[in-house]
Amino acid sequence: MKRFIGLLLALLLPGLAAAQTPPPVVTIMRTPLIRPAPCTGAFVAHDLPHTTTTADGIIRMYQANGAGLAVADLDNDGDLDLVLGAEAGENSLLWNDGALRFRKTTLGQGPTRMVSAVDVDADGRIDLVLTTNTGAVQYWRNMGDGDFQRRVLPGVAQPAYVIAWADLDRDGDPDLVTGAYDAGFLTDRGSEYLVGPGSGVFVYENRSGSFAVAAQLADEAQALALAVTDLNGDGLDDLLVGNDFDVPDYVFLQTGSGLGPDGWRAAEPFAVTTHSTMSLDLADVNNDGRMDIFAGDMKPVNRDTATLAAWIPLMQAGYERRRYRDLQRNENVLQRADGTGDYANLAYRLGLDATGWTWSAKFGDLDNDGLLDLYAVNGMIEAEIFAGLPNHELVEANQVRRNLGNRFAPGPEEWGLGSTRSGRSMVMADLDQDGDLDIVVNNLRAPAQLFENRVCGGDGLLVDLAWPGSPNPAALGAQVRLETDAGAQLRLVIAQSGYLSSGPTQLHFGPAAGATPRTLVITWPDRAQTRVEDIAVHERVQVVRTSN
Repeated sequence: MKRFIGLLLALLLPGLAAAQTPPPVVTIMRTPLIRPAPCTGAFVAHDLPHTTTTADGIIRMYQANGAGLAVADLDNDGDLDLVLGAEAGENSLLWNDGALRFRKTTLGQGPTRMVSAVDVDADGRIDLVLTTNTGAVQYWRNMGDGDFQRRVLPGVAQPAYVIAWADLDRDGDPDLVTGAYDAGFLTDRGSEYLVGPGSGVFVYENRSGSFAVAAQLADEAQALALAVTDLNGDGLDDLLVGNDFDVPDYVFLQTGSGLGPDGWRAAEPFAVTTHSTMSLDLADVNNDGRMDIFAGDMKPVNRDTATLAAWIPLMQAGYERRRYRDLQRNENVLQRADGTGDYANLAYRLGLDATGWTWSAKFGDLDNDGLLDLYAVNGMIEAEIFAGLPNHELVEANQVRRNLGNRFAPGPEEWGLGSTRSGRSMVMADLDQDGDLDIVVNNLRAPAQLFENRVCGGDGLLVDLAWPGSPNPAALGAQVRLETDAGAQLRLVIAQSGYLSSGPTQLHFGPAAGATPRTLVITWPDRAQTRVEDIAVHERVQVVRTSN
């Protein structure tokens, strides 16, 4: 009997302790969104005062990669501002007045690759971290009043093309992951010696604002994208590195033994991967409560003679790989988890395998129907590869795929998202705070564009989390679930996605037509939970955590 009681207590006490742990203290602010402009059934294209190009307008080799962009509230006025990287000339800061009018200032010189917006020093202001074509990392500290000053990112000395921020060791502050792009570095530096051995993939531990190398996970990389998520359901964040060319994508799983070399193990959870991964995005595409992983690659959409002729060299290489059953394919993949650590590629079944010469591809609910749609920006310019084409350019239209629930279909032409300006980086965000997602694209050799959402969709919901006074004031790594009477939707607070880009930490939900929102369930980075009841559509909900 005593043994039974002891066993019963052993089973019950952890649950009782958890139940007695009070939820964090939060302040909740609800603000009605502005009344949207009359819908037209389309996105309205606006040119932005920024063009990414070279000094002479000729695109050579890895200049074709273009530059990144970031969307964030840089001046804490409640409006999302834009940062557009440049290949030559100055990077652009576009300050949003809330009505889609932008005031331009500049920040440093290109050639810039990734643009990352994150509060590095946890002072409540969003800083900017840029990578360059040579791998140098630039840290621009936000001093307030529109002033950014160049600083050293303490301890970060290895070359980086892409970066990711996440609290990998769950100690409260965001750590840093960097990935190199060796082919580009070799071309720009002119010597293999200058690339290695400090190249590859590095994990930096955040030690009170200074960074220390915890592990070099790979000594070679062609990284164009990074994603951090729990891949095997063990509660630890893992790392996915999207590599270009023949270098396969890397997957590193955390073992629970810290961030050092013993804290990671290489894994191959995917049966098929992209060959030249350009873009990575995390999204719960089917609203099952688990993150799917989308990797963008190059595969033609059109089958006309001119398109196929331009694509022949790449397609021939792809057919050879299929012949030898190579697991890397020149096409998009959508990896869907089953909850046990296994994944299946559903890109073919869902109609997402081909979106052209894709650079950035991201999911977002573009029509506020409760389902995530896909937008991919396309095109290629290079003086040698396409010497026989006008202006050395493979002209392709950007692609939108509308989520119909059990498959994706080409989005309506009347949406007006088929730009042929050779897009590179892209971010979705509600720039006018009217409840729907707008789109910003940093093109190559053409003005950047803002696509204002005027689609006749449903109402939206915006959610902002803040944790002031903590080392992670934006609550990076938090999960937010919107519960409705028609099901649930899941979003992540992350600092990077797509290609060379950084989106806002503000989350957007588009409840399905007729669905009644009920509750927001917030899982903070330390796994504490907050529930916000009586949610309404067409409002902005700000949840500020005021205690640990």
